[in-house]
Amino acid sequence: MSKSDTADLLKFMLPYRDSVKAAALWLRDFVWDLYPDTNELIYDNYNSVAFGWSPTDKAGDVFCSIAMFTDHVNFGFNRGSEIPDKQKMLLGEAALYRYITVRDREDFPEEYVKQLLEMAHENSLSRLKPGKKIFKGETIVKSISPAKRRPG
Repeated sequence: MSKSDTADLLKFMLPYRDSVKAAALWLRDFVWDLYPDTNELIYDNYNSVAFGWSPTDKAGDVFCSIAMFTDHVNFGFNRGSEIPDKQKMLLGEAALYRYITVRDREDFPEEYVKQLLEMAHENSLSRLKPGKKIFKGETIVKSISPAKRRPG
């Protein structure tokens, strides 16, 4: 599977508003275009569809992610507390995860996020254990929750 393989993801997105789907798909292309040698890990979770990018096939190595909600998308950094946020745009109080809420493309600080992505990607690579298997450019469905609580 690869960036062009969207069948599963589009199926998981069906319950969401068109505006949320459009934002998520635009953000997906944004990350894929910058990091084509990383892997997209898709999670069709109980309360959200989420997908993130990793140099491996492991969730613990994900450096950025997209989570879909009823009226917005969160563009997040799984270890966002470890990267400098000079413009103080990242939200979140968790130990590691930080995010930006996106309702449409015009809300998204593209150039600033590119800088954050570069730091997050480097942080992810620096934490890889020697000998860890690296995959390149794959889309991998990691889990599908049998029970769902979704918009609509």
